[in-house]
Amino acid sequence: MKRILLLFATMLTVLQLMAGEPISLKDITNGAFATKRISGVNPLKGTSEYAQISSDGRQVVKYSFKTGSSTGVIFDLADAKGEQLKSFDDYQISSDGSRLLLQTNTNRIYRRSFTADFYLYDVKTKQLKKLSKDGSEQIPTFSPDGRQIAYVHQNNIYITDGESVKQVTTDGEFNKVINGLPDWVNEEEFGFNNALAWSADSKTLSWIRYDESEVKSYTLQFYKGSHPAYDMFDIYPGDYSYKYPKAGEANSKVSAWSYSLSDGTVRKYDLPLAADGYIPRIKSTFDANRIILYTMNRHQDELNLYAANPLTGTCKLLIKESVPKYVKEEAMEGISIMKDYILVPSDRDGYMHLYLYNKDGKLLRQIDKGNYDVTEIYGYDEKTGNTYFQAAARKPMQREIYVADKSGKLTCLSARAGWNVASFSGDYKYFLNTWSDSNHPYVFAIYDNKGKEIREVLNNNELQAKLAKYGNTGVEFFTFTTSEGVKLNGWMVKPANFDATKKYPVIMHQYSGPGSQQVVDNWGVGSMGSGAMFDYYLTQKGYIVVTVDGRGTGARGAEFEKCTYLKLGDLESKDQAEAALWLGKQSYVDASRIGIWGWSFGGFNTLMSMSEGRNAFKAGVAIAPPTNWRYYDSIYTERYMRTPQENAAGYAINPINRAEKLHGKLLICHGLADDNVQSQNAFEYSEALVQADKDFKENLYTNRNHGIYGGNTRNHLLRQVAEWFIENL
Repeated sequence: MKRILLLFATMLTVLQLMAGEPISLKDITNGAFATKRISGVNPLKGTSEYAQISSDGRQVVKYSFKTGSSTGVIFDLADAKGEQLKSFDDYQISSDGSRLLLQTNTNRIYRRSFTADFYLYDVKTKQLKKLSKDGSEQIPTFSPDGRQIAYVHQNNIYITDGESVKQVTTDGEFNKVINGLPDWVNEEEFGFNNALAWSADSKTLSWIRYDESEVKSYTLQFYKGSHPAYDMFDIYPGDYSYKYPKAGEANSKVSAWSYSLSDGTVRKYDLPLAADGYIPRIKSTFDANRIILYTMNRHQDELNLYAANPLTGTCKLLIKESVPKYVKEEAMEGISIMKDYILVPSDRDGYMHLYLYNKDGKLLRQIDKGNYDVTEIYGYDEKTGNTYFQAAARKPMQREIYVADKSGKLTCLSARAGWNVASFSGDYKYFLNTWSDSNHPYVFAIYDNKGKEIREVLNNNELQAKLAKYGNTGVEFFTFTTSEGVKLNGWMVKPANFDATKKYPVIMHQYSGPGSQQVVDNWGVGSMGSGAMFDYYLTQKGYIVVTVDGRGTGARGAEFEKCTYLKLGDLESKDQAEAALWLGKQSYVDASRIGIWGWSFGGFNTLMSMSEGRNAFKAGVAIAPPTNWRYYDSIYTERYMRTPQENAAGYAINPINRAEKLHGKLLICHGLADDNVQSQNAFEYSEALVQADKDFKENLYTNRNHGIYGGNTRNHLLRQVAEWFIENL
């Protein structure tokens, strides 16, 4: 009997070791599994060196890409005279290297915008002084000669030489007129925060002006709360109103202007633009009489680049990009303006590729071709004619680094399969490569521009060893074909001690938004990233976790990505239901116990999938979900749906209209201070469920934005997700 008990105890110990130590949710949310990273690498123009802030936040140090050795100190707070700072958050260096701007006391506004206190440092005299006496500034921008700095304060533009200040605009006013900064929706959906551009001779400054006086406001309510606490709202709540144009509603009226420093003349550019059109970018050039203005129509299927003369206000069309359905934001964002050339990404042939124009808008050649998407552009070397970029050429879930020479010959510069991200030196001779795959955390290494590894800089071997004790089984990729004949990619993680003869419940996570990808072979894989640690946490509770990228997702060409046009949520929800039904046919899956969850668009598609009609899901969690595209912002929504007035049928495909079809136990989570997907979405959907007599649970997070974090908030949120599935699957 003793031998039997001893044998049983030994077997139990072995099984526990195979299963691994329990993963703590607190460890996940507190960053215990965070990777070591290299951040703040600033390649110095035209050199093989980069600058980086020291670990104590007091120096800007120069390093060699090739050797990693320090080649000098650009700035040291210990040497500064005048104003005294303990540390700084960020910095800028003037093009001639004679001055620096130091950024401190940074306060975020929205996703990309912020205010900060800026200090001007003179390298020769070592004097450090505050940029202005008016308080915090936004987007200070050096003139090309380094002598002037333009900045925005309270929606107006100012120019200073470090001594005197000139006020350029006077009509700026909160919620009415913004000069030199994008409004909320342009910042969020066109992905930028600086709408200033100097001329090459530093004699004129140009900017975009946003008149949002006719845009309707949305009001967020704030309470005292905690982490942080707002003591001013101790008894009565407060509110914050901002301009938020919803689909089909009035946008800001945009225009472009220039200012001459010599005589103070202000000119409006004679820019061909429809009354409801956009100016999504303004760019400096190497020509004193030219800046580049981008325009886009409201449908966002036409992008124009104009050469604009800041001295006359005249505009000449250089490049017109017109593609079916819509111009992707990444295409607009990836345009590179050089001295003699303009590099333009486009999916005009069905895949995202690169096209080289001369500076006057003449197409010279297509840089690369093939049935794959270019996913990031690193630059065009005007000396050699080589173009450096990232692409998903081998598999949609992987990324490689490539160089294309003048003849179009492609050479892969990244040696390891998985996910590669490059940061090139200013002379394109070297690059810092960040590599990972779904089962190995980041490795940082320096390569030359022939693809030869020079040295490894940093790895995460310690984290890899630490994770071994948890018994994680590894991410497995798979492909299946839907009943409509569409091939979809997915990944799954299984419990330790997985037994193929048993049946397991499945939790599906997805995002599903246009151009997105969740099925990726990198360390950011997983519902919450970090090597899928939250998903492994769920596997320790006995679940298989699965993600499938349905139609509309990225890196599979324009046809696959844009097939959801005018009907968001229709094909995406069908594909998640198809995935669940396919999983249910696998011998190791309990088809009656499949759940789904997602955040933002993933929350929207969770609701759509649970009301798709085939009752594929037993439970689901929707976090911060849009529930009717009429409630979401104009630029994002209309890019994929046009306006509600033009596409009433498409807008009718939404969770609110399908509330009566909801099947399964539902948890909704939303932050009450979400400026992106406002809580109106959750409230209106909740009301529809009430009227349909559907049971559901709703968690509201006080003072939390779209990210739902702060204090214990993220831990609480993920615990609620896990417990919901434990209780209901």
